[in-house]
Amino acid sequence: MKGWGLYCPSPFCIQLFLTLEELMAHIDIFNGDADGICALVQLRNANPVESTLVTGVKRDINLLSKVDAQAGDELTVLDVSLDKNREGLQKALTAGASVFYVDHHFAGEIPEDPALTTLINTTPDVCTSLLVNTHLQGKHVEWAITGAFGDNLKKSAASLAKGLSLSADHLSFLENLGTYLNYNGYGSSLEDLHFAPAELYKQVSPFPTPFAFVANAAQTFEKLETGYKEDMGSAQALTPARESEIAAVFILPDEAWARRVSGVYSNDLANDFPSRAHAVLTEKKSGTYLVSVRAPMENKTGADELCRQFPTGGGRAAAAGINDLPADQLDRFIDTLTEQYKA
Repeated sequence: MKGWGLYCPSPFCIQLFLTLEELMAHIDIFNGDADGICALVQLRNANPVESTLVTGVKRDINLLSKVDAQAGDELTVLDVSLDKNREGLQKALTAGASVFYVDHHFAGEIPEDPALTTLINTTPDVCTSLLVNTHLQGKHVEWAITGAFGDNLKKSAASLAKGLSLSADHLSFLENLGTYLNYNGYGSSLEDLHFAPAELYKQVSPFPTPFAFVANAAQTFEKLETGYKEDMGSAQALTPARESEIAAVFILPDEAWARRVSGVYSNDLANDFPSRAHAVLTEKKSGTYLVSVRAPMENKTGADELCRQFPTGGGRAAAAGINDLPADQLDRFIDTLTEQYKA
């Protein structure tokens, strides 16, 4: 690409050459869980660029509001709801940025703009990592499998792995890594996490496969694994606050381990009791609850509809949540959860 610049005829001046590429910023915006991280790892291994990273804890999904996009910028947005980021997306497009948007959450009406490219599929057995894998024609498929396992899409992950020469031990490792990456994203703030998601992405992103990552960054893997096992050990002692054949509700204390484990514990409950719905609520200092909802594995629908009935609620059909459920709406939430899956 030819450069352009300003020329000063004085011998003491320096001619400045700026390429369009140098003027353009790449901004990668991604959910801080396994799916968001693994989706971006695939893309940047296939197409390496220097980029600004915008992410946060898993529930921090209004990420486009943090971006001040300029004309010519290229934004990649992964694993956050378009509906929740509509205002920020429109602002970026109006500024003259181009946006590549990949997601599997409720999107609502998708804007029509020549600068917007979307890969959005809300089917319950699809996640962002799987969409990126299809887009890249399987170039880094092991990371896609890891992301799917992290999003508790075990059947989808196992199905994708069938075409590969993976041993049972290799597949088990990918499942564990996906679970640990996902577990690390949960918390009310970055201080709750073992690794800030941007830092964790930087540690895994140089490697074209998860196996190369663990061979070169064993300490990072071990820290995630140790934290996960310790926190899950604490969760195993919990008993349900409300339980029926239709749904079970667990309430966790306002402690860092509980905030970290809420999502993966919800996934385990869903896998262990596939015919009922689950809600894991974590007490917050504000007196509200952080809520994780899992639809029955045998009927992976309705979790997003349920949570959107409450302020700060959203998600996808199989798994959704509420960031701040007021305490005086707890009984209403439990009744609504039971009613949602009674049929």
